Amino acid sequence: MTAIFLREFKGYFNSMLGWVLTGVMLLFGGLYFTAVNLQGGYTDLSYTLYSFIIVLLIFVPLLCMRSFAEEKRSRTDQLLLTSPVSIPGIVMGKYLSLLAMFAVPLGVYALYPLLMKALGAANFAASYSGLLAYFFLGAALIAVCMYLSILTENQIVAALSGFGVLLVCYLMPAIQTLFTAGSSLALVVFAIILGAASLIIGLRSRSLVLGGGVFAVGCTALAVLFSVRSAALTTAFSAVLGALALFEPFLNFVNGLFDVTALVYYAGVAGLFLFLTGQALEKRRWN
Repeated sequence: MTAIFLREFKGYFNSMLGWVLTGVMLLFGGLYFTAVNLQGGYTDLSYTLYSFIIVLLIFVPLLCMRSFAEEKRSRTDQLLLTSPVSIPGIVMGKYLSLLAMFAVPLGVYALYPLLMKALGAANFAASYSGLLAYFFLGAALIAVCMYLSILTENQIVAALSGFGVLLVCYLMPAIQTLFTAGSSLALVVFAIILGAASLIIGLRSRSLVLGGGVFAVGCTALAVLFSVRSAALTTAFSAVLGALALFEPFLNFVNGLFDVTALVYYAGVAGLFLFLTGQALEKRRWN
């Protein structure tokens, strides 16, 4: 795992990609720090981090796009899969290298509260707790985009799909407010999601009968729930959409709250997509 970590981390700075992405993050961080904290008078770094959080929609997909897609395109994944390193070691080696890349500009951001204190006042507790939450948010986003990278051998496709998924997550609070038409709309959306899941199950298991069975059972359960407790569908639908709003928990830290549940949520998202990445890599090894 260590060898993969070092290879990946050095590889980013042996190309222009690592330098450009780090430079962009430092540029936006410096500009917003000057505008929000130095000129605006805010003593909390969390406001600055949230001000340019949208930059992560571009930074993270570009950072992760080559993690597995490039290996698959150049066929070096065969060497990787036949190496003595375990599947979890491969996944964690690549993941930790991406986290280290993300942590480089954050290390510079960590100096900003000290600069604020030297020039006037700084809220160290709020600033560093916000920086910690920002790191956890980045860890979750990186895990999502790394999983998307393993699904394709085209870096551009990986970057665009990552941007699309993160954009939906970013806009999810606004999207959630649109679905207030009641349980009928929730029933339709859940049926569409169930159909997509059933199709995936059928294709992956190579059994359309199994996929059709899952869809039939799921539709029956939805119909019963809609007939008995239709309001529960709306509640469940709202909860599902809320769980997809990855950027929303960070607002608690911007508002001055140290939300442990938000950190656990980000760690859970990262763990889930790392597991899915490992499963996809394991399947590729046996294929």
